[in-house]
Amino acid sequence: MALRLEDKKALVAEVNEVAANALSAIAAEYRGMTVAQMTEFRAKARSEGVYVRVVKNTLAKRAIDGTEFECLADSLTGPIILAFSTEDPGSAARVVKEFSEDCEDLVTQVIAIGGEVYPSSDLDRLARLPTLDQARAKLLGLLQAPAGKFVRTIAEPQAKLVRLLAAHRDQQPAA
Repeated sequence: MALRLEDKKALVAEVNEVAANALSAIAAEYRGMTVAQMTEFRAKARSEGVYVRVVKNTLAKRAIDGTEFECLADSLTGPIILAFSTEDPGSAARVVKEFSEDCEDLVTQVIAIGGEVYPSSDLDRLARLPTLDQARAKLLGLLQAPAGKFVRTIAEPQAKLVRLLAAHRDQQPAA
């Protein structure tokens, strides 16, 4: 069904707003996917905070114009689905990677993050990026490590003394 001019403008504005606030984008070819597969993919993406939209290439090029994903414009060919990560940079990659393992018809064409275009072979690398909670946990562990080591260092002389006295007591004959 053909879109009216107003509908096209609204679609371009919607995708442009999402692209302006997104952290990463993935363009994937969906040729051959069934409606059920596409519905399942969209539901999975929605639950992970990923914006997914099937957009004609000419409208997609207009939508990403003026955003950091402008670099994708030359790579948009064929039937394309755009997935934008809105919460953490790796969420779209994780969703696309996980779904493409079960559905061979979903083929990643290009990835964009930080205004740079990356080949589809970097999908796994982007998918392995930690989530926000994982990154916070790692940072907290790094911040706590020096304090823990300091406390263990301060306590070690007393612990050595106790172990020495215990060993000496064990060597003494029972009285």
